[in-house]
Amino acid sequence: MANESRVKKSFLNARVNFLCYLVVLFISFYTRKIFLEKLGTDFIGLTGTLSSLLGFLNLAELGVGSAIGYVLYKPISDGDRVKINEVISVFGYLYRWIGFFILGAGIVLSVFIPLIFPDTIFQFGVIYMGYYAYLASSMIGYFVNYRSVLLGADQRNYIVTGYFQLTNIIRVLIQMVLAIYIQNFYLYFALELIFGIINSIILNWKINIIYPWLKSEICLGRQLFKKYPEIGKYVKQLFLHKIGAFVYGQITPFLIYAYVALPVVALYGNYTTITQKVQGLVLGVLDSTGAGVGNLISEGDNQKSYKIYQELFSVRFWISAILTFCFFRLSNSFILLWLGEEYLMSSLIIALISVQFFLSFLRGITDQFLFGYGLFYDVWAPAAESILFVAVAMIAGKAWGLSGVLCGPIVSTIIIIYIWKPYFLFTKGFKKSYLAFALFFIVHSIPMLLAFFGTDYVVDRFFSDKISSYSWLNWIIESAMFTTIISISSFVLLYPISSGLRSFVHRFIHIRR
Repeated sequence: MANESRVKKSFLNARVNFLCYLVVLFISFYTRKIFLEKLGTDFIGLTGTLSSLLGFLNLAELGVGSAIGYVLYKPISDGDRVKINEVISVFGYLYRWIGFFILGAGIVLSVFIPLIFPDTIFQFGVIYMGYYAYLASSMIGYFVNYRSVLLGADQRNYIVTGYFQLTNIIRVLIQMVLAIYIQNFYLYFALELIFGIINSIILNWKINIIYPWLKSEICLGRQLFKKYPEIGKYVKQLFLHKIGAFVYGQITPFLIYAYVALPVVALYGNYTTITQKVQGLVLGVLDSTGAGVGNLISEGDNQKSYKIYQELFSVRFWISAILTFCFFRLSNSFILLWLGEEYLMSSLIIALISVQFFLSFLRGITDQFLFGYGLFYDVWAPAAESILFVAVAMIAGKAWGLSGVLCGPIVSTIIIIYIWKPYFLFTKGFKKSYLAFALFFIVHSIPMLLAFFGTDYVVDRFFSDKISSYSWLNWIIESAMFTTIISISSFVLLYPISSGLRSFVHRFIHIRR
């Protein structure tokens, strides 16, 4: 019965995430074009840089949310409401102090904004408005929304996703209308804060309905923190792991700004908008298994856990490769139609972004199982990943510009995420050799590459002449052809040699019945 509940919740999370992100995907592409035309490339580059700047401060979160989520798996499984209330109280206490620290650090950092943007075309009032709007929005998460961690641990993250995306869609549409008719930067940033508050009110109202018994006592948090020393241990370990993810996601725009130019941040952001939205759409489905994996591993059946890993890895690899190949072939023509020729980037840059996309997409399955096993103590790994990333990006960026900067995350991800992390999981978690992962990776790579080159040849040979003119209709036809052919051909090639894919297909058919 527990398994049935876990599977049902995973599928519900997947459905809600997919539908929400599908709507957001279309709206985001349309509104970004409007923002670029009406507010300018420099302004969009400014918003991306400010978001990254605030990301530095949020590093102080220390991985507390992840640690609490892990600690909650057991009491949720046991239905221990007393312990859940105590853990949430500890979480609220820790988040309150983190929020005060980030607020103070944010105020201090704001003093240096004129040094960070020395040659800006914007009034500093606009920059400060955006900065403090983003800072205040992040404070809501620390002081008000902390109880939502229970929804994630309880496999009810579809509630957070649904309400967040609904308010996000309304906000973006209002910003778009204002950009068309008013073009006021202050209003743009004010809406970021207003809708953050609205989302918080709705989310907490829903939490009170689902968990009427949830009574967090922040004033008791310090005392209860001593009762749960494992939280402190996991926080220390997960803090360093957050550094790697933070560096990967936040520092790239700064390095591009440093070694190229602020407008290039926006050009690069156009392509990463595509990858991020596609990742959000698909990972919302695939990552819905995260809490279920944690519950599965807690049962102690290592062989069953490894079997599920094989299934999830096979499906994620197949989907990751298809989406990566589609992005590589179709992104430039999409940008041309969406924004215009002046926003295009070179084939080399597209290839590097494609590799980044694949590596960041596929890594999630190994991360899920490392988290489920509580394997956080390789604290040197994220530090090494960050150092590798920054060192390679700075050295190569100085020599080759944007393409050099993009080599940083690729090199660090391959070494740490695809060599060390699987070794750590397989030897400490599954009790198997790393060679099992390496073989598994190779077995899946060969048929996917064959399918890509074959599909690329077929589309070029038989269809390109018929759809060579640039129009949305022709782009859609080419996209549909390429995606359909590579999906079918790769599945036909992969299915006979991937036991994980076969097992997943059989499981899916059984569930549907």
